[in-house]
Formats: sequence, C-alpha cells, structure tokens
Amino acid sequence: MTVTQQELGRRIRTVRESCRLTQEQLGEAVGLSRVAVTQVEAGARAVSSLELDRIAFAVGRDIRDFFTHEFAEQDALTALFRSDPQFTDQAKLLQTLQENLALGREVTNLEQVLGIDRAQLLAAAYEMPAPRARWDAIQQGERVAAEERQRLGMGIAPIGDIADLLESQGVRTGAVSLPHNVSGLTLSDRKIGVFVVINVDHSPLRKRFSYAHEYAHVLIDRNRQGALSRAENRADLLEVRANAFSAEFLMPAEGVMQFVHALGKGGGRTQMAVFDEAEVVQAERRSAPGSQDIQLYDVARLSHHFGVSRVSMLYRLKNLRLIGDSEHRRLAEQEEHGGGRAIADFLGAAEPHQASDDRDDFRRRFLALALEAYRRDEITRSKLTELASMVGVERTAARAMLVSAGLD
Repeated sequence: MTVTQQELGRRIRTVRESCRLTQEQLGEAVGLSRVAVTQVEAGARAVSSLELDRIAFAVGRDIRDFFTHEFAEQDALTALFRSDPQFTDQAKLLQTLQENLALGREVTNLEQVLGIDRAQLLAAAYEMPAPRARWDAIQQGERVAAEERQRLGMGIAPIGDIADLLESQGVRTGAVSLPHNVSGLTLSDRKIGVFVVINVDHSPLRKRFSYAHEYAHVLIDRNRQGALSRAENRADLLEVRANAFSAEFLMPAEGVMQFVHALGKGGGRTQMAVFDEAEVVQAERRSAPGSQDIQLYDVARLSHHFGVSRVSMLYRLKNLRLIGDSEHRRLAEQEEHGGGRAIADFLGAAEPHQASDDRDDFRRRFLALALEAYRRDEITRSKLTELASMVGVERTAARAMLVSAGLD
C-alpha cells in the first residue's frame, strides 16, 4: 500500500490527537507554524523527512510507523493513559513519556545498525497462575525472585545498579516526573520491547524498589500491554506479588539471615541430640539474655548492605521472623523519632539523599551509541547532531565536539 500525502496527513493528525497535543504544541515541537501543521494534516502540504522525523519523536512513534500497511492509531502508552482517569488531563506527562519511548526506539535503531543483537538479552518469562489470595501472591513473588536470582547467578549478594541489571536483560529503562502516588509503569512496545519507567522524583532507595517492582511485572505479567503501579492499588494481588518479589529480590532471605548470624544474632536457646544407635546425648546452648535482640544499629547496617530503606528492612526482618511484633513496633518507633538516621550517620551508613541521575546514565549510553554509529559511517553528521539534540545537547556543541575530538 502506497501512503498518499492525504493519508500521511490523516495519520499525523490521528497520532497528534491520541497524544492530546494541539496543532500549536506539535508545531512548536517540530518547528512549524500552526498553519503549516494544519496544511500537513489536510494533505495540502508535503512534509520533509526531517520534519516527519521530528513529528515522530514528538508523538513517540517510529517514523516507519507512518508508512506501514496496518497503521496502529493508538499505541500501548496512549491506551494505558486512556484507561486511567487520573491521567485524563496529563497531556504534558504523556508527551514526556512519548519522548522517552521515541528515544528508546532510536537506541534500538542504533543497536541494529551496529549489529548489537538485543534478542539475546530478552528477560526470562515466568508462567504463573493468577493468585487467588494475598498468601498465594506473596509466595509466587518470592519464588520467582529466588529463581531469577539463581538464573542470574547472583547468589545472596546485594544488587548493585538495578537499572543496569534491567538493561542487561533487554529491558529499556527511563525515569521521568510522575504523579507522587505513581511509582512506575511497564509497557510492552512492539518496536523497542519492554519499557520500564520509574518516578525520578522519589528517593534513590525507593527508586531501587520501584525498578525491582516493575521487573516483577516484566517477568510475570508480560502478556499485559501495560502496568501502572499506583499507591491506591497496592492491595491488588498482582501488586502484592510484585512487592513480594521486590523484597526477596533486593533482600534475599538467606542473605539477610546470614548477615544477622554474622552479627552474632538471630539465635537463642538451641538444643541438639546425638544418637549412637543405643543412647541419646542431649546438648543445649543458651545465649545470654538480650544478647540476640536486634537493634536499630543492626538494621542500619543491614539496610545499607542491601541498598534498601531501614523501614523496608524492618518489615523484612519481621516477615522472616527475626524480630517479633513488639520488637518491630519498638524499632519502628525509634526510626520514626529520628534514631535510625542519627545511628546511620554515626556509622557512615546513611541513606543516599542523591544518586546519579538516571536520565544522565541513559544520556551517556545513548550518545556513546550514536558516536560509534557515526564513526562507522552508519549515520551522518546531521543525524548525529539531531540525536544529540533529543537529549538536550545543542547541535553547535555536538559539531564542536566532533572537531575537537578529531572525529569530524
């Protein structure tokens, strides 16, 4: 099927409206007047390849989407937004996410021209029946987390940069400002694959937990077109399962117990019996009263070791029955009154107040791929500067860098 100028204009209008952009907003993003956008959409004005490339970026589409035989008028992201009333008037947020998707597609294109086979980096998939109750959801989440750690050869070690881990498994990641009650979302895009976005405004440790949470959706709920993680939905069984996965994935039970035992705690009264086929010899070890009680400074060390918040670690210790309800209340009250932060500062184990900007990490990966493609003559200098401008690098600065680095 040959796409006529009139049909191309209709498709541009359709995706603009699905993204809730006005003609003025699209024109501003592309560098066209509203009148020019009107003419393009009416099929009365031809659109250049450069203009169409910029239109595609503004609406989060691949430029080739406009010429396919079966044109998809609504992508996974706009479908997710339309299904949730909270995002009815969030046109700016939708545009930001569309731009992130567009960048993901550009990365995919660069990897393809560089011969990077991303098919080898597909994350595993775990088939799980729908949980019938919260207990089922928790058991499923913990089991998948343990199996995924084993598959990745991680043992009981703490996880380093979890965004890098997701990228190594073929999952595109991004970080944007989301409503405060939304920790993240997962989308399945036919061009770039699975795409995870977390709320960049949350604390570094909460972002780690969100990445792990969304990874659970990637591994278990991939048949869904999209998943939105909101505070109001935390009691939903799929969200309970994802949270249980996050706790086990970031704080493996065996690793936590081993760390606690290394502190000389987690024991108590222990009895053993030796049988020699005739008689039994009993042995008993009793710890000094109070010596096995976990303290807030132990929690600070544990949380720092595994890269989680002290509150998360307190709940993990409770669920592993390393502390009881009364101990949890006592330690949680100390934490609430600032004791945890004071101890963590004293130990040099404070929660990070700032971490490396996730957007800067993506920007570095993106620009490095673009430079490699340019060096191999797979893209032109004009395309390189266009890609650089997508992540905030002025075209003149990009050209000056090429000259200074001897790459021009």
